[in-house]
Amino acid sequence: MPPDFWFLLGVGTLIAFVLFALTWLLSLKLDNFSFVDVTWSYALAFLAPVYALLGGGFTQRKVIALTMALLWSLRLGTYLFFRVKRHHPHEDVRYEVLRQNWKARLARNFFFFFQAQAVLIVLLSVPVLLACLNPTPQLGIIEWIGFAVWLVGIGGEALSDAQMQRFKADPASKGKVCQIGLWRYSRHPNYFFESVVWWGFWLFACGSPWGWVTIYAPAMILYFLLRVTGIPLTEECAVKSKGDAYREYQRTTSAFVPWWPKS
Repeated sequence: MPPDFWFLLGVGTLIAFVLFALTWLLSLKLDNFSFVDVTWSYALAFLAPVYALLGGGFTQRKVIALTMALLWSLRLGTYLFFRVKRHHPHEDVRYEVLRQNWKARLARNFFFFFQAQAVLIVLLSVPVLLACLNPTPQLGIIEWIGFAVWLVGIGGEALSDAQMQRFKADPASKGKVCQIGLWRYSRHPNYFFESVVWWGFWLFACGSPWGWVTIYAPAMILYFLLRVTGIPLTEECAVKSKGDAYREYQRTTSAFVPWWPKS
């Protein structure tokens, strides 16, 4: 690893722990733990500038890595902030379940849960950190490919989120299943393109020493989307709220990778 790697990773970890501790205090005050999602998304916008400022890498590479991190972080964080704010004081169903399970030691358990989110975002920030430490005075083809993949991902995710927002804003859509735009070809295009974003981050990091090691970042994102808090929980809630209409959507439409719907 580059000489400054562990120092900057330590700084990033400290920043993340403080951010999530403050979010925990705010969540207790507001009695709504959904705000952890907002901090999780915004956290990279705090870490990446520190890496870029203190890292001794090639300036053009740092600027691109910082831009990728900031655009992903600020877009998703802002989107989630307004979603959480719109539903406040109601929590996301994930935190309602945890609240019921952790009644006896609610505050303590959520504190450790929030700090676990801090560790996760620090791990995911490593591709950006390695790029900011790379002094090689030119960008390689793998970095340009990674940037292109990231662009596809961020564009597709923003488009799918906008299409869903437009669908939900239409009073005629109440109780119906969104099948407009990208949602006609995938039940979760936002999750698919979120995965693409992180494969882009990884490919960009592969242009730096040890960057290939960060393959765990897109792998973790993919695992969470496919097996944990992404598709499984979203589909469970959708079936409960929309019933047979969503079951038919499940039958005809790809769960993740956009594809032509079945007849």
